[in-house]
Amino acid sequence: MDEMTYAKLTEVLGRWKAEILESFLEAEGIDAELIQDSLSHTFYTHAFAPVQIFVPKEKLEQARELLKVFDENFEKEDEEEEEGEED
Repeated sequence: MDEMTYAKLTEVLGRWKAEILESFLEAEGIDAELIQDSLSHTFYTHAFAPVQIFVPKEKLEQARELLKVFDENFEKEDEEEEEGEED
């Protein structure tokens, strides 16, 4: 059996956030694979169901550093939106 070449980077809630992160990683030259379990036996998935993000093992450390940047910017954007709502 071949050794697995991808490693789990993280898990996020919502396909939309996973796809944004996937685009961010791919823009930095890192392939990303999204894995989402279906909540039922239908073709539909829940909007906020967990999505696992896998990257090539040899790019895992680089992806972790980029994930920190992504999370910091995502949190900063959320804070700015909250401040705008208070005005």
